[in-house]
Amino acid sequence: MSTGWSWYVIALVAFNIGGCAWLLWWTARRRPGDPAPTDTSHVWDGNITEYNKPLPRWWINLFYLTIVFGIGYLFWFGGLGKYAGYSHWSSRGEHARDKAAADARLDETFARFKGQPIDVLARDPQALVLGRSIFSNTCAGCHGSSAQGAIGYPNLSDDIWHWGGAPDRVLQTVLDGRDGVMPPWGKVLTGMGGANAVDYVAAYVRTLSHPDELSRDFLAAQGKPLYDNICVACHGIDGKGNQQMGAPDLTDRYWLYGDSSEVIAKTIRDGRHGVMPAHRALLGETRARLVAAYVWSLSNPPRKAAAGASP
Repeated sequence: MSTGWSWYVIALVAFNIGGCAWLLWWTARRRPGDPAPTDTSHVWDGNITEYNKPLPRWWINLFYLTIVFGIGYLFWFGGLGKYAGYSHWSSRGEHARDKAAADARLDETFARFKGQPIDVLARDPQALVLGRSIFSNTCAGCHGSSAQGAIGYPNLSDDIWHWGGAPDRVLQTVLDGRDGVMPPWGKVLTGMGGANAVDYVAAYVRTLSHPDELSRDFLAAQGKPLYDNICVACHGIDGKGNQQMGAPDLTDRYWLYGDSSEVIAKTIRDGRHGVMPAHRALLGETRARLVAAYVWSLSNPPRKAAAGASP
């Protein structure tokens, strides 16, 4: 808050406190010529009379004490713009202290899981319970409570991994996030293959998961040389993708944004930008390990994980 706004707040507070004190003083005193408390001339049914008695003095003094308390409160805790109170209290500082205390309690709970490998945690029932709880609070908003994802948000319960499904790769994704960029190729393809070039490439991409259809699909045959000139740099000549850069496998029949020709063509024409936020600062490494172990366990149940680890 700027100095000008701070002084505006101070003036507004002083005006209100002073106004309350003046109003209390003005209405509490009797003046010469005022009618007696019993002389209001308001009488009903012959014996019901309205009086105008002032408040008891002790009650008025309590109001004054309230005003004094309010002034002290402002100077102790701060309420005058940007100027801190005498105690230097702030809601941000109190939140930080409460958070530190809560984090200390959480650290005690998670202490025994610190630094353990993901595949080891995935075989620990208690670790999975904690990991699922963290997932529900942090990750379910995008990936769903069942981790099956949605349009634009990957399904985490299958064995398809755009950035790699090894335990350490999953942990890295949770800790540091991912930034997947599919550039827009509409203008480039149009310049190379004409107005229908994007549709040609989309048709060819669809045949990568059905190779036997390529020889029968005229549009796909037109799109293959365009794919070989541009798309192979990320997705490979066989369409298997590149997990180091997050380029998806185009042969597995899994489509993050939908499998219709229109959606695939839009992806090629306009590109995509998918962001997985980093959770290192939010969760810390141990909690990130627990949620990564839970996610990894969804596609690597205990028996499958043990079979893969035994050799």
